[in-house]
Amino acid sequence: MTARVTSSLDDTLATIAGLGGLDEAAMAGARDHLDRLTKPPGSLGRLEELAIDLAGITGQPFPTMARRAIVVAAGDHGVARRGVSAYPSDVTAQMLANFVGGGAAINVLAEAVGASLTVVDVGVAGPLAAVLPGDERGGHLVRARVRAGTADMTEGPAMTRGEALRSIEVGVEVMAGLRASGVELVGTGEMGIGNTTAASAIVAVLTGATPSAVTGRGTGIDDATHRHKIAVIEQAIARNVPDPADPIGVLAAVGGLEIGALVGVILGAVAGRVPVVLDGFITGAAALLAAGLAPTAGRVIAAHRSVEPGPAIVLDRLGLRPLLDLDLRLGEGTGAALAIGLIDAAIRLRDGMATFDSAAVSGPVDGVTGPGTTP
Repeated sequence: MTARVTSSLDDTLATIAGLGGLDEAAMAGARDHLDRLTKPPGSLGRLEELAIDLAGITGQPFPTMARRAIVVAAGDHGVARRGVSAYPSDVTAQMLANFVGGGAAINVLAEAVGASLTVVDVGVAGPLAAVLPGDERGGHLVRARVRAGTADMTEGPAMTRGEALRSIEVGVEVMAGLRASGVELVGTGEMGIGNTTAASAIVAVLTGATPSAVTGRGTGIDDATHRHKIAVIEQAIARNVPDPADPIGVLAAVGGLEIGALVGVILGAVAGRVPVVLDGFITGAAALLAAGLAPTAGRVIAAHRSVEPGPAIVLDRLGLRPLLDLDLRLGEGTGAALAIGLIDAAIRLRDGMATFDSAAVSGPVDGVTGPGTTP
């Protein structure tokens, strides 16, 4: 199994390497069109930047992004037994049923932006409750469990290297299926009690930041539990000594199965020139791992700035500027869904506004009106 997974991952990484950087010609075409619309150049700010970024990622000046999906990967963490979360591990499986039943925040927001929802069980520890869709908002469940949760990373590696590779492969396969169905834009989300502990460990190892600098309160833990959580992360890193130059080794040592699946989704999306929207801290940790495997895989869109301390370090390392700052810390892909709404607005403005010529409106006077000014 490991050899097959490695070959598949190598193929994906080779495809990404062959893409090179952003498509400058497509970006120039998008920029030229935006500058001819009835507004001062650049006056729509980040919305114009979004339209240009989408062109660069897809290689098309005017991508439609009509078919969009959100992938929520789920997995449990052995380290949760160390008391690092305000909620029990049972919540992971229970929330999976809620996603499929249509009752979670991400179901509401995905519906609002016209995105399908795919829920991937890549490492839930316990049996799932009844998961029959409750309404049209219910997510599609993919059963791809690599193992029933990770091991306690304070006692040794969270998983084997082969399991880490397989979790990435799950994400690659999910993304391949979405691409085959015509999906043009994907948002990422996660569910897993204890996963901010794993994400903090990953980010600390990959960036060199201290665990205290990257570790937040996750589900809302108190001061004493927060201090304990930092100590647990320090213990896990000291026990496993992961090598930051080996992203798969880092994932295996202190990561999570759902984080691995998100690495695969990101890599598969980048390889297919599908724009991918990161949600918060957990998906950011996955993006760091993906960028470690393929530097241009860092070419993603950051949805929002979380209230957790670690995301700012992640965004700085990836060179990303988030679209929103709403004090979100839920996860599930909720921030990604909101950002898809902004992407939709950028596309509608690009395609729906008149040009100066078509509207018979005078353009700016040379040397008088600069970018972002009002005529």
